Amino acid sequence: MIKKFTELFPLWAVLLSAVAYVYPEYFAPHKGLIVPFLSLIMLGMGVTLSAENFLAVLKRPSVVLLGTLMQYTLMPFIAWLVCMALGIPTEIMAGFILLGCCPGGTASNVICYLAKGDVALSIVLTTVSTLVAFVATPFLTWAYIGQTVPVDIMGMLLSVVKIVLVPVVFGLSINYMLGKHIEKVRDIFPAISALAIVIIIAVIIGVNRESLEQIGPLVLLAVVLHNGLGLASGYGVAKVLKLSEKEARTLAIEVGMQNSGLSVALAIKHFTAVAALPGAIFSIWHNLSGAFLAGHWSKEKNPTLGKKERPAIKGNPNK
Repeated sequence: MIKKFTELFPLWAVLLSAVAYVYPEYFAPHKGLIVPFLSLIMLGMGVTLSAENFLAVLKRPSVVLLGTLMQYTLMPFIAWLVCMALGIPTEIMAGFILLGCCPGGTASNVICYLAKGDVALSIVLTTVSTLVAFVATPFLTWAYIGQTVPVDIMGMLLSVVKIVLVPVVFGLSINYMLGKHIEKVRDIFPAISALAIVIIIAVIIGVNRESLEQIGPLVLLAVVLHNGLGLASGYGVAKVLKLSEKEARTLAIEVGMQNSGLSVALAIKHFTAVAALPGAIFSIWHNLSGAFLAGHWSKEKNPTLGKKERPAIKGNPNK
């Protein structure tokens, strides 16, 4: 029952967003919940990780390095390119660039599993990009829009440490000390994360109800292009480098799916509520596109690792 609730996350996100759009007054006043709820999501991520996930990086360093580099090079550049092409207003552009500079989303692990990708590699990539985020996200955001919009690098760095790094490390500690005792309730953490992100999206929709009427379609188009180009680029680069089908699918999903909840929290804290719109819409869309892609790939025969077997990475797919 809990797993089913988590898998239906896109449906809950769409439904509650529709409610927030019609009745914004019930959601807009709760903007203060965004940061603590995102920290709760990161705590849940930490609880599902173990020391094996980090040691696994040493078994396949080149693929992990490639995935992390693509995450922080392709997605910020694509965000900037889409904004330039569509003439996105500066305020919204700040949110888009911030979104592109965020690490991979935790939902990517579930999508990767459904798409018959390399789930363990997906977990490692999400973990590494998340830990790198406390430096990469503030610096890249400043590099792309610092000349147009004031970017408080140190303030944003401290925010990422508080919102992401501290909860993840705390979650890891809980897993290390109480791993066996929480095994039976481990599935509840992804469900809590799904519920938290659905509420975050609804709050942002409520806060930006009036703005959505004017710029909603343009932001949605930009989100679709950003996500689609990210998925295609991740898959394409992997294929050009002759990686296996499994690895190509995994890199596509990891690159194309962002931690949009983090972008929402940082946009609210360091920019404006309107700048949080791209992250909120992306949260809904990338799960829908990811689910569609996973459905397409899952119908194909299970992809092999290729001619040369690569060392397996152990990991927990229920993240």
